[in-house]
Amino acid sequence: MFQVSLRRWLLIALLLLPAMAVHAEDPPLVRAQNAVRVLKQIMDAPDKSIPTDLLKEAHAIAVIPDMVKAGFIFGGRRGEGLVSVKNPDGTWSNPSFITMTGGSVGFQIGVSSTDVILVFRTQRGVDSIVNGKFTLGADASAAAGPVGRTATAATDSQLKAEIYSYSRSRGLFAGVALDGSALRIDYDANVAIYGAGVTPRRIFEGGVSNVPSAVVDFRDRLEEYTQR
Repeated sequence: MFQVSLRRWLLIALLLLPAMAVHAEDPPLVRAQNAVRVLKQIMDAPDKSIPTDLLKEAHAIAVIPDMVKAGFIFGGRRGEGLVSVKNPDGTWSNPSFITMTGGSVGFQIGVSSTDVILVFRTQRGVDSIVNGKFTLGADASAAAGPVGRTATAATDSQLKAEIYSYSRSRGLFAGVALDGSALRIDYDANVAIYGAGVTPRRIFEGGVSNVPSAVVDFRDRLEEYTQR
């Protein structure tokens, strides 16, 4: 009986692993379109969106659509998305492509898909991602972000956080703790969209041209929602 159960659990584990690998195959333009979709759906939700005053004060915004979380005793999550930074004049930059990964330990089993949004509240977090990688909770403090029309209801612990994190799963949107998740620049996706040799800093500072409309649309949506 024990051997049968063990084989069953191992089979389930083997079935879970490809789910995360398949997710990583979305081409950059599809990721951009999905990020725009997630941003629009969340910001158009009445009284359950990211407070507009947070967007106006944000230094950067990252959107990771359809992040897959899979678990069998040891769990993991992976997603791909975009991040834009706010320019000194208040406008938003063209986005860089990013990946987000993390792991967890404990009894768990199953696969789920979650949309994630990160709101960077300080320049330090932006500088970290420009350099290629940082970890939530280690390189920058993170907390579940407030939702609603304004951020006045934020708690003391939230106010001290450098990054507000949000997730949407099965239609529910709320702040979520993502400590331990690593955010990295996706250099391969950047090359596919912007060309070889283009650094994240050059993207953020406007040193790119012929940007596909799907990627520009992400920046334009941020402009629209910030001005509300």
